[in-house]
Amino acid sequence: MADKAGNFSNSRPDESANRSVATPQAPGPWRPAANPWLIAVVVALAAFMEVLDTSIANVALPYMAGNLGASNDESTWVLTSYLVSNAVVLPISGWFATVLGRKRFFMICLVIFTLSSLLCGIAPSLGAIILFRVIQGAGGGGLQPMAQAILADTFPPQQRGLAFALYGITTIVAPTVGPTLGGWITDNYTWRSIFFINLPVGIAALFLVYLLVQDPPWAKRATGAGIKIDYVGVSLLVIGVGALQVMLDKGQEDDWFGSHFILILAIIAGVGLVSLVIGNGFTKTPSLKSGYSRI
Repeated sequence: MADKAGNFSNSRPDESANRSVATPQAPGPWRPAANPWLIAVVVALAAFMEVLDTSIANVALPYMAGNLGASNDESTWVLTSYLVSNAVVLPISGWFATVLGRKRFFMICLVIFTLSSLLCGIAPSLGAIILFRVIQGAGGGGLQPMAQAILADTFPPQQRGLAFALYGITTIVAPTVGPTLGGWITDNYTWRSIFFINLPVGIAALFLVYLLVQDPPWAKRATGAGIKIDYVGVSLLVIGVGALQVMLDKGQEDDWFGSHFILILAIIAGVGLVSLVIGNGFTKTPSLKSGYSRI
């Protein structure tokens, strides 16, 4: 077809227009269906509850010891057991999220934390409380990293700073408020109530997470994608971190390295963590490293 200048062209008049219409638009960044700030409040509430329990029982320890027939030194294991279990689960939470899915793992942690809080409140002995506190710490250990991962994917880059500032308030206020709140509850009610207050908060957070939180498409595709368990690496992590946490928590009470117990814990922690680092550098098993890269 010739144009007005006499030039010939093989294309039809409407071909360029059709090409522009048929060109697919690049999809925009993924965004959750719910309001991001509502999601931020929900996950921050769950994280607040978990951090609160690291210090809320401090003031109630003498009441627990007197009520359960234990010494004050024995009652401090209520705090230590929670912190040790929390510290062990925290670094492997990325692997759990990769295997189970981020939202599912977050909800499982909430269920474990809430049910174990109930069990702590009705525990008949100090040994039972320590056992249930270990379970509670294991459930709470995954809440903080999952909350941060959810916030990072929920907000666009220009709003993440403000979202993490909101989350940071919970981590600062919770351990400060914990002893005061625990003392007030213990004086006015009973020491068992410091665990029961987690029940309504945990149930409400679980329901809201189920309704509002969504896994982004790339997290869904990565869930369970050929991940294997490095049993040796996980065992070394549990032993090393557990021994280190007990050493740090009990060191001041037992005169640090003047105590054979603390010295043995230091050796176990050093050997376990060094072996983990060396072994993870040479292994080809996609164990813990895959969890971090996909969260």
